[in-house]
Amino acid sequence: MIRSLATPLRAGLRSSAAATAAAAAAPRRSAVAAMAGASRQMSFYNHDVAGLTDDQLELKEAVSNFVAAELSPERAAQIDRDNKSPEGIWQKLGDMGLLGITVPEEDGGLGKGYLDHTIVMEELSRASGSVGLSYGAHSNLCVNQLRRHGTKAQKEKYLPDLIAGRKVGSLAMSEPGAGSDVVSMTTKAVKKGDHYVLNGGKMWITNAPIASTFIVYAKTGEGSKGITAFILEKGMKGFSQLPKLDKVGMRGSDTCEIHFDNVEVPEENILGKLNKGAAVLMSGLDLERLVLSGGPLGLMQAAFDYATEYAHDRKQFGQRIGEFQLMQGKIADMYTRLGASRAYVYAVGRACDAGKVSRRDCAGAILYSSDACVSVTSEAMQTCGGNGYTNDYPVARFWRDSRLYMVGAGTQEIRRMLIGRMFNEELA
Repeated sequence: MIRSLATPLRAGLRSSAAATAAAAAAPRRSAVAAMAGASRQMSFYNHDVAGLTDDQLELKEAVSNFVAAELSPERAAQIDRDNKSPEGIWQKLGDMGLLGITVPEEDGGLGKGYLDHTIVMEELSRASGSVGLSYGAHSNLCVNQLRRHGTKAQKEKYLPDLIAGRKVGSLAMSEPGAGSDVVSMTTKAVKKGDHYVLNGGKMWITNAPIASTFIVYAKTGEGSKGITAFILEKGMKGFSQLPKLDKVGMRGSDTCEIHFDNVEVPEENILGKLNKGAAVLMSGLDLERLVLSGGPLGLMQAAFDYATEYAHDRKQFGQRIGEFQLMQGKIADMYTRLGASRAYVYAVGRACDAGKVSRRDCAGAILYSSDACVSVTSEAMQTCGGNGYTNDYPVARFWRDSRLYMVGAGTQEIRRMLIGRMFNEELA
């Protein structure tokens, strides 16, 4: 059962109704905007084929109700236009327990599995790719890493505020010169008495402009065996967050570069063990790739739902365009790509929950779903014709957001290399 579900949802529904009434009273920007803003609530998600348990279906429905109240299509579009993380969303997610979904109940979480986590990621992304991405960075890259590798004292200090949404979490790994080749990072941590002094910088850090708690990787030795993970806090002397990046998509998922200028970090803020950060990093990447695969699934579902309903509203040559065979082919291709992606992602999620984490399949899940997502969102734009190429319609945003997953959590090229290399090693 989702913690404290009824109260925040009732409050959210009231605020959503008020926002809808205010929007109805406001003047329309244009006829095109009016058409694009027409309510499209139908979803073609096939629950029978998805194979979720009753508890997972309840979870999915609860998050679906939440986004209907808190992340309406109008608000999702506004988040994108403003290039700003929505205020107030974090504590509402915390009230539902979603920010600590994989954290054991004794530590204040829901104690659920990685497939559950992926389902939440999918539902949030269906409403807003930006909110879904920021949620994944907070709940998986930060909170779940603390849950897996933190000491009792670290969990007691950091998890309560992160799970409640009073503070936002982030993970800092990539650097301007160390993206795919992340172990070549140059950020260094030098031991000085009872603390470490960090110098360097990190790039493309999701949630960095709004985060208070950071997991930062730095060199404490030579090569991949000399990397250590540290917990840093906003406000530490010498720790600075640069202006937000102006991204193509995921514009409501605040992202920036961060710098460390002689930042003193207490020794007790080491996450995991000294010089064992590479193991923390790589094992975290496997689960990150799985959970973030829910993002492409949600974006595909949103794009497919919108385009399919549009195709059965729009008329040309005296009939609905969805009745033309070429358009039927597009609908069929979008539907099957989405279904195949979901089946693979869910299967990998179930395996991870059973303790069978497969590195090549975690990479495969996000590889396949990301490629499919770009294809499906592109076809959704094409289905909407000229309207799809305007920012008054959401399908362009779905496509822009989809491109993030081609490079985030490792590029498609790195994922392919990783999968192929593992077969090389197996057959050596």
